[in-house]
Amino acid sequence: MLNRNAEALFWIGRYMERAENHARLIDVHYHLQQDELRASDNDQSVETMCKWARIVDALGSRQAFEQQYDSYDEEEVLMYVTLDRDNPNSLVSCVNHARNNLRTLREKVPSELWDTINGFYLWLREKQPQDLTNESPHQFFGQTKDWTALFQGYSQSVMPRENEWHFIECGRYLERAENTLRIMQAVEHAVAGDGWNSAAAYPYLHAVLKSVSGYQSFRRYYMDSVAVEAIVEFVVLNPSFPRSVHFALHELVDHMRAIDLQDQQLRASHERIVRQVGKVIADIACLEREDLVLDREGRITNHLLDACESLGTTFAKTFFRMGEASA
Repeated sequence: MLNRNAEALFWIGRYMERAENHARLIDVHYHLQQDELRASDNDQSVETMCKWARIVDALGSRQAFEQQYDSYDEEEVLMYVTLDRDNPNSLVSCVNHARNNLRTLREKVPSELWDTINGFYLWLREKQPQDLTNESPHQFFGQTKDWTALFQGYSQSVMPRENEWHFIECGRYLERAENTLRIMQAVEHAVAGDGWNSAAAYPYLHAVLKSVSGYQSFRRYYMDSVAVEAIVEFVVLNPSFPRSVHFALHELVDHMRAIDLQDQQLRASHERIVRQVGKVIADIACLEREDLVLDREGRITNHLLDACESLGTTFAKTFFRMGEASA
């Protein structure tokens, strides 16, 4: 496989996972925000602005947002994270990037993948900023999740289990681990000083569960408790939940190992990156729920997020033509 094809496949997986994560996160936080506004009847408060800012924080885009917009109000944040073409990580930009990458590989992947991602982009391209508020935001983000689920369903059901599929899945699961950690990092900032065990942390962690569609699964594991420490453990350490950091990294290393390489020198580099993922997995295996709950300064989350970002850099240097890929 050509290096540029491997890069395109990897970023298709990343961008489609990023689009789904954005839709999940914005949908849940939007409705959480609306509930709080109805309760306070004060949608212009400083606290309201801070809560919209935390959505941007969870997407890792605070600096870029503040360079373009003056305030964190609802209209500007929703526009920025969904339909702003100047934001390289908005919904429409992520889908467009994935579509452009897939366009170069149409003869190498099943036609269903192109039909889905092209239809998704054309649907999203026609949306206007006022559609986000005039229509039901929940319906809009629900349709977005449906499109990404359709793409993932086709890739799972019709793609041969060859290098092309494994590169897409590597991108998907690395992005998923980073996304979950960014959400946890944003919540840590929201409850800074109070810690996970404070009453202030619970509504945010409850929103985290909903943003990863984990509430029902969580209740199966913890039928008698919805404690903060249990939520943190579930989202980071649970080995069975598909959107936990633990699960995503294990899937990532499995797909990395499955990549079939002919070049001996490349195999050595490949083995090094597999060991690098193994070290991150070992770090997680040593964690207990008490370690996460007592870590008020967010050192563990920051360490894991830095490790995931380092993995992305190493993956690019190992497999891609230019030695790096743009996020």
